[in-house]
Amino acid sequence: MKKIIIVLISIIAFHTILYAQNNIDSVLAQIERNNTTLSALQKRAEADKIGNKTGNYLQNPEIVFNYLWGNDVTGNRTDLSAKQAFDFPTAYSHKIQISEIKNEQVELEYQKQRKELLLNARLICFDLIYTNALKLELTNRLNHAKTIADAYKSKFDIGETNILEYNKAQLNLLNLSKAMESLTIEQEALLAELTRLNGGVPVNLTENEFQVIVLTTDFEQWYIQAEQINPLLNWLKKEVELTQKQISLNKALSMPKFQAGYMSESLIGQDFKGITVGLSIPLWENKNTVKYAKANALALENTAADNKIQLYSHLKMLHTKAISLQKSANDYKLKLEEFNNSELLRKALDKGEISLINYMLELSIYYESVNNLLELERDMSKTIAELNQYL
Repeated sequence: MKKIIIVLISIIAFHTILYAQNNIDSVLAQIERNNTTLSALQKRAEADKIGNKTGNYLQNPEIVFNYLWGNDVTGNRTDLSAKQAFDFPTAYSHKIQISEIKNEQVELEYQKQRKELLLNARLICFDLIYTNALKLELTNRLNHAKTIADAYKSKFDIGETNILEYNKAQLNLLNLSKAMESLTIEQEALLAELTRLNGGVPVNLTENEFQVIVLTTDFEQWYIQAEQINPLLNWLKKEVELTQKQISLNKALSMPKFQAGYMSESLIGQDFKGITVGLSIPLWENKNTVKYAKANALALENTAADNKIQLYSHLKMLHTKAISLQKSANDYKLKLEEFNNSELLRKALDKGEISLINYMLELSIYYESVNNLLELERDMSKTIAELNQYL
């Protein structure tokens, strides 16, 4: 009894693992872990975040030592000075705030690139599911065509049909066989592309049905959610915020810079020690920097507003397209089930009520309808996937 329970648990575990490996979300999770481009982008983001934190601190202190040879009367002279230069104090807080905003932008840019890569992988998965479904459908058609071809060969051998009917049956089988070969090549190419995206680790996706995706018909409500978390729009918001901080920083850098330190001078019998203070008067170095920062901020605000309008229009188009495809696919599926004549046609052929050419012609209409439905489901899934990448 114990052995039976262990075997049953093993079987359940095996099927669970197999399903996990063949599930589209599992494939995308593998790609996110193993994709070398994502890994490189992540490392680049980490480096950029460190780079954005440079230049936020005080300048390096300056230490100067002088040893001057004199004569027998004056003797030698030694000077020592240690100086520290610094900008107007508020400049450092602005620099830190700017680096934090830039790091948020780095993360948003990474998320944008990650979403684009995973969307590409998801679209390939949908093409593979379509190919798997079509291959399954074609397998049934091929078996059916083989049965018809064998039957007509038998009839031809005993003289119950002519060479024309026999050739039609064989050509139908040949066409389906070649279509199956083409689908197999396409299937292998798609799997190879997924393997490439998965860092060279083989991927096995055997799904042959498109999952039902519920898409709300209220676009405005959907868009409010998308607008809040969209990486592109958030990146632009941060860019506008960055330019405002840059204005404040440029104003602070246009203020006087200071220098303070310690200085000593030693002569024969005399030592001088004290502090040294310096002031840099901003006359020419930062001219027009504030003016440029303000103009740049205004330009970016307009760019952000334009991008928001363009994104809204693009998403509205995708949403309308997805809803239409969803409605069309559902209607097509219902009508296809209602008007399926394949069994009636087979009975009519067996009874000799229709010729083989008429049977193949009528059946091809049904086959074309099934193909159209699969294309609709694929296009619908791709459109919804493209739409949902903004969430």
